[in-house]
Amino acid sequence: MADMETKAAVTGAAGTTAAAATTAGLSATGSQARGLRPGAAAPGEHRPRRLTLTVACFGTLLVLTNYCAPMSTLSDTAADLHSSVSGQTWMLSSVMLGIAALLLTTGGLGDAHGQRRAFLAGSAVLAVSTAAGAMATGTGMFVAARIVQGMGSAAILTGSLGIIGHNFPAGPQRTRATGLWGAMVGGGITLGPSLSAALAMAVDWRFGYWVFAAGAVVLTVAVRTCLDESRGNRPERTDWTGAVLFGGAVTALLAALIEGRSGWGRPQVLVLFAVAAVVALAFVVVELRTSAPMLDLRLFLSPGFNAATLGSLFTGLSVLGVLSYLPTVMEKSMGMAALPAGAMLGVWSGTSFVVSLLARRIGDRVQGWHRLVIGMALSIVGDVAVLGIAPDAHWARFLPGLAVSGVGSGLLNAALARMAVESVPVHQAGMGAGANNTARYVGAAIGVALTVVASTSVGSSGDPAVDAGAGMDRALLLSAGLSALGGLAIAATRLWSAREERTRASAH
Repeated sequence: MADMETKAAVTGAAGTTAAAATTAGLSATGSQARGLRPGAAAPGEHRPRRLTLTVACFGTLLVLTNYCAPMSTLSDTAADLHSSVSGQTWMLSSVMLGIAALLLTTGGLGDAHGQRRAFLAGSAVLAVSTAAGAMATGTGMFVAARIVQGMGSAAILTGSLGIIGHNFPAGPQRTRATGLWGAMVGGGITLGPSLSAALAMAVDWRFGYWVFAAGAVVLTVAVRTCLDESRGNRPERTDWTGAVLFGGAVTALLAALIEGRSGWGRPQVLVLFAVAAVVALAFVVVELRTSAPMLDLRLFLSPGFNAATLGSLFTGLSVLGVLSYLPTVMEKSMGMAALPAGAMLGVWSGTSFVVSLLARRIGDRVQGWHRLVIGMALSIVGDVAVLGIAPDAHWARFLPGLAVSGVGSGLLNAALARMAVESVPVHQAGMGAGANNTARYVGAAIGVALTVVASTSVGSSGDPAVDAGAGMDRALLLSAGLSALGGLAIAATRLWSAREERTRASAH
């Protein structure tokens, strides 16, 4: 358990999505405990560990760089593809949707059929789908390509950390390896917007995706030639029904929120909300009845698990949602070029990365619940400090707010991964971490939709630049409100936990 906690803490410290593949590492550890299938290499038996780590880290860096690509190039992409506001929302949300739909499933597949095989499949899927995105002739094709990119990315994230978990023995070696892996996550989040903007300025927005597709081809070759297989000795059932229902429910909810911008009472919007509710209910029924669920719903009986899951969900809803759209608004309202607008986002992500690393030194001196509430509070302060984007605003005025938001995100990330593992039984640690990270991506996808709806629903002043800034103010206030709601929900789980502790104490 201590080893699992170490890995979760390290990956959580890497940045906004640094804990994204903790599931794989935990599954890999479980595989080692069960033994290996015949023909699977023992840890470090064949390939040099440094080469293995290099390939795993490159895959993770590529995934997160590609993940952030549209954040600074959305305006150019939308103009070229003649995308509506709804289409732009799908452009930002689609890769998050793809990752969320398969993150839990790919972790189990890697454990059952081989982490290298999952890593290889994800790399190939990412290469093909990213090239398809570069060739997109319309919004629908681009969005579909991004969803598939998310699916491939989920397999890369889980497979890469699973490979590390297999090849590096527990202790300092694995801690250093997962720490470097986590640094690549944070690096990708920081690098992605600026690199994509620079490539778009050099050629056009498509060029960045061609570069990422080429990188995915290199990754595919490297995984095939440089990595050994690792897997458990017992195949596990894959809950494909649960995965399809979960993805369907989130997709229907996203569609309802995006289409609701034109009128919440329209029949198609109401139908989409109804479909989301029915499919979500079907998912719950399936998960309760299947012998090998994608998500054991009994975990929600734990207040600690609920705190971690709510923390990730509201981090996605509030922080990731509004910041994903911020560079686009700065371009529209302040006239910033894509590159400096992307660099502004790097202030937040870079601060988050550094703080999450430093926050590990706090140890148990501040409880996870308290850190989550403090992180949410700082997110509120950061949102309020970024209010006031307008054509005559100077970019330097927003740096303190972005830095404060980064501090809040760093505290949240450092606490969430560890709480996700500590709050569940040892044999379900991988599922607990996977659920935590899935909640983050679901929240981010929905948060982007809410941000765009809020920021584009203000009255017109006749000046698009002024309207863009006023709309972002509205979205920032919504984000602050969601952070406040998240903080209250987390505090409620702490009261629930305290009541359970008193009940157990009185029983003895």
